[in-house]
Amino acid sequence: MAAKGTRTPSYWYDGSAIPLPARLLAPLYGGAIALRRLLYRRGWLKRHALPVPVVVVGNVTAGGTGKTPLTIALVKRLRDAGWKPGVASRGYGRDEPGTARWVEATTATAIGGDEPVLIAWKTGVPVRVDADRVAAGKALVEAGCDIIVCDDGLQHYRLARDIEIEVVDAQRRYGNGRMIPAGPLREPVSRANDCDFRVVNMGQASDGVGAQPACGFGEWPMQLHIDSALPLSGGRPRTLAHFRGQRVHAVAGIAHPQRFFDMLRAQGIGVVPHAFPDHHAYQAADLRFGSELPVLMTEKDAVKCKVFANEWHFAVPLAADLPAAFWVNLLDRVDKLGKR
Repeated sequence: MAAKGTRTPSYWYDGSAIPLPARLLAPLYGGAIALRRLLYRRGWLKRHALPVPVVVVGNVTAGGTGKTPLTIALVKRLRDAGWKPGVASRGYGRDEPGTARWVEATTATAIGGDEPVLIAWKTGVPVRVDADRVAAGKALVEAGCDIIVCDDGLQHYRLARDIEIEVVDAQRRYGNGRMIPAGPLREPVSRANDCDFRVVNMGQASDGVGAQPACGFGEWPMQLHIDSALPLSGGRPRTLAHFRGQRVHAVAGIAHPQRFFDMLRAQGIGVVPHAFPDHHAYQAADLRFGSELPVLMTEKDAVKCKVFANEWHFAVPLAADLPAAFWVNLLDRVDKLGKR
């Protein structure tokens, strides 16, 4: 069976007391991470380069920060610019994680992973899941890809990379600033300074004039847009205005479900929230809430629920919007890599 998903410990972000076992284990985890980085930096562990540019999208915290919407937007931009991108991913939570697979829009999420299936569905580019990102990258190159986007691969040091993009949540940032399991950090915050770009997920875009949220120096704001709902059982999309003033069941099995609920409320929709663990393996019974109301869910949840969806179930597409200057800067870097 697929992984049931994980919940973020509340003490990572709310300032509450950290359990003693977590406080004791964090230095051990931090020490192991520091040693591993040192081994790669000194060349005692080998990095493997691919013959095409490699762009890594990731974060230094555990859990979701908006990597998947950015990866989808990045792949589309690269394709529009004339590149043939492919996506390498581990495919977190899938069955048989040691088996490498090609992932398509129709691949079952249990074997492909929810995020890789979503990326394949939204972009149509080759997607390869493999615990070994180097092997995944080589397979994509052999399949004709001339640039590799590595989804959530910041800590996979075996794969040499040309550009690193860190994604950070504007609200939660780095939490309590402690290493796993005492806090959300996979690596020290200082690791983020090594990345070429820092994208800050600002959440819901505002229609107000001059409402662009502030970012720190050298940071790029990413805003998220929702405006429609797609029936999972088929049919024409509906605008979210169709649900304005109505009550709906809102389903989110993501790392930060409150963001999705808030985005729907900002559309004037009455939300009955149902938060599930990140990467939750849905069953039909999970969506039986005892009242016949529309069920709006994230696309990441929708790819796992399509097989048992009915006319009450809708996916809400999410689009990432970044400043034009970000894309100019990034694509200029990529073009220079392509000419090396």
